[in-house]
Amino acid sequence: MKNSLIACLAGVILLVALPGMLSQGLLNAAIQMLIAALFASAYNLLCGQAGMLSFGHAAYFGVGAFATVHAMNALGGEGLVPTPLMPLAGAVGGLLFGGVAGWFATKRSGTYFAMITLAIAELVHSLAPHLKGVFGGEAGLSTMRMPAWGLDFGSTTQVYYLTLAWVLLALVLLYLYTRTPLGRLTVGLRENSQRLRFLGYNVHGLSTAVFAISAMFSGMAGGLQVISNESANYVLFDPSLSAAAVLNTYIGGVQVFLGPALGAALMTFFGYAVSDLTQSWLLYQGILFVLVMMFMPAGLSGIAGVASRLRERHGTGRMAGVFALAVAGAALLGAGTVFLLELLQRLFSLDYRSLVQLNAGKPWPDVSLFDRAWHPGAPLTWMVPALLLAGGALSLWLSRRRLERLECQEDPRRPSSDGMASQSASVGTGADESKEELA
Repeated sequence: MKNSLIACLAGVILLVALPGMLSQGLLNAAIQMLIAALFASAYNLLCGQAGMLSFGHAAYFGVGAFATVHAMNALGGEGLVPTPLMPLAGAVGGLLFGGVAGWFATKRSGTYFAMITLAIAELVHSLAPHLKGVFGGEAGLSTMRMPAWGLDFGSTTQVYYLTLAWVLLALVLLYLYTRTPLGRLTVGLRENSQRLRFLGYNVHGLSTAVFAISAMFSGMAGGLQVISNESANYVLFDPSLSAAAVLNTYIGGVQVFLGPALGAALMTFFGYAVSDLTQSWLLYQGILFVLVMMFMPAGLSGIAGVASRLRERHGTGRMAGVFALAVAGAALLGAGTVFLLELLQRLFSLDYRSLVQLNAGKPWPDVSLFDRAWHPGAPLTWMVPALLLAGGALSLWLSRRRLERLECQEDPRRPSSDGMASQSASVGTGADESKEELA
């Protein structure tokens, strides 16, 4: 607990000092990372803690955004409340709409609940372009941050600190919520809702309340988005935003409170950093999600816990080699995958196929990749990714073998993979000998 508190304080200090270390462009990216972290944490309240998988949480993010736009444009542009308090308008909008939608959605559970949330989000997404008085049509609505409390909010730095303050406040409130009796009952919804009903609790009312609270914080994130961009349109209701919330939450890890926030921040930065470098960045995001779900169900935040337990069990010195091999293997596999995918993407692109047709009868032209020309027919072009992938697989295999040996040293009764094979062989030999004796 003490180490976690120290890590959180260090993270807050780093976030406070961030504007002095980043350019304005990267500071804008940091604002989007904070908003995505809040949105993922709000979604995790419903999905991770209550066990209700929603496929349409962008609806409450968008409603909160438009509620904030109207609040900022009210009273002739003066705003209903000062600019620093505008996220409250988004929170109220998300709470009200989430309460109504949640009352209907929580009438069912499981797959039916997920489908109802998806249907509500699709309904809002379809109606938004036609309700010009509320959502501004396809052009959307624009607004302006008004000066308040001695600040003009004309600089990115001031917007960043305003966003940071609200995100930290919301995360603290969400954490305190988990420590309340209602927060304990929220976990009970995930574990055994039938038992809660047997104990006399109003499960539908409790589910609706949790849904509304999650929508409220999602609306707050939408309000911060409007303050940052000074505009909103119906794209905020797009299903891709709901999908991003699901992916970010599970990539970060639903079992750790700050796991979804970590996943959302990392994936948002990944999108900013990689989208300008390759057209296949969504493919990499999908591959990362699949790998996390297959090999790290606890998410990226669970890696630290696993590494800490292994270090305590076997010691830092012994685990250093295992960790080094694992990191090297992951790096080599990543490099080989990127090389291969980028090469194939260029070979199958429309521009390259057109170039091949123009040079019909001639050797295929070279492919420019990583500031070097690669010929598609040259063996070296395909040997490089093959060697990288093979080296990465070998490093991960060696890391696993070393970990198995350490486990066997700690627990001699636990056979290694070689021991299990030899044990199976000895059992088989003993069975054959028994058969011969009986014969």
